Amino acid sequence: MDSEYTPEQLVAGLLKLLEVKPQGEDHFIGRKKRGGIGRVFGGQVIAQALHAAEATVDPERPAHSLHCYFLRGGSEDFETDYAVARDFDGGSFSNRRVVASQQGRPILNLTASFQKHEEGLHHVDAEMPDVPGPEKLEPEAEVRRRFAEQARPEARHHFLAPRPVEMRAVEGRHWMNPQPAPPRSHSWFRTVAPLPDDNRVHRAILAYASDMSLLGTCMLPHGLSWARGEVISASLDHAVWFHEPFRCDEWLLYATDAPWSGGGRGFNRGRIFTRDGRLVASVAQEGMIRRVVPKA
Repeated sequence: MDSEYTPEQLVAGLLKLLEVKPQGEDHFIGRKKRGGIGRVFGGQVIAQALHAAEATVDPERPAHSLHCYFLRGGSEDFETDYAVARDFDGGSFSNRRVVASQQGRPILNLTASFQKHEEGLHHVDAEMPDVPGPEKLEPEAEVRRRFAEQARPEARHHFLAPRPVEMRAVEGRHWMNPQPAPPRSHSWFRTVAPLPDDNRVHRAILAYASDMSLLGTCMLPHGLSWARGEVISASLDHAVWFHEPFRCDEWLLYATDAPWSGGGRGFNRGRIFTRDGRLVASVAQEGMIRRVVPKA
């Protein structure tokens, strides 16, 4: 199914979606996704909450980390309210706490920390994975169109919807292959059109994209897929550390691994690299994963 939107329109729609509208002091409204169906994508709520927090902080203090808990699934039928608490403004750091709610019920709590620029000790102990470049990989939109016919009918729209963020998987997606595999994954991603020269925008897009493909990593050793109706999954928490400036309209490599799963949960980690091998962000997430028991 071809998109009725141009790449520029898709990206403009994403930027508008992730913006928040001021509604009085330290209170903001996040838009609902146009044409959205079902549960709100977690990355959308994270990015909107980050935008709300940033709107209350000196622009000279960029966000360097965020930590959040998903409390309940949000609905794409409603906008989301964001209430910001200004917990701390020190000489170098600021801290903000955000509660995201729908219809008076909290769906996410986020805490973000901000720091004014300073020079300091520097080292990196993270080697860029040796994987094929994105030009050598099949665009995921083509992969999704092929797989849509195998997906459950209620999940088919998820695979056919046009996307403002393009991803290209090195090993293929877990929903394509029922065979168990090591809990490691590598994906390239970027927006399908250029972004403004605003680091806040690029941080929001990275926060949004960091919730893509991460939870599926802990399902790889088990050969299970939500798209085939074999497992129920949901993010429980999510953390992002922003190390260095980057651009999300240039290819970034998302290297993920899942060192543990058990007790109905799976733990996942991610590292995000630029094409020239700079480690620009780190991610961690725990999610609920429960096998669906077929009815007798």
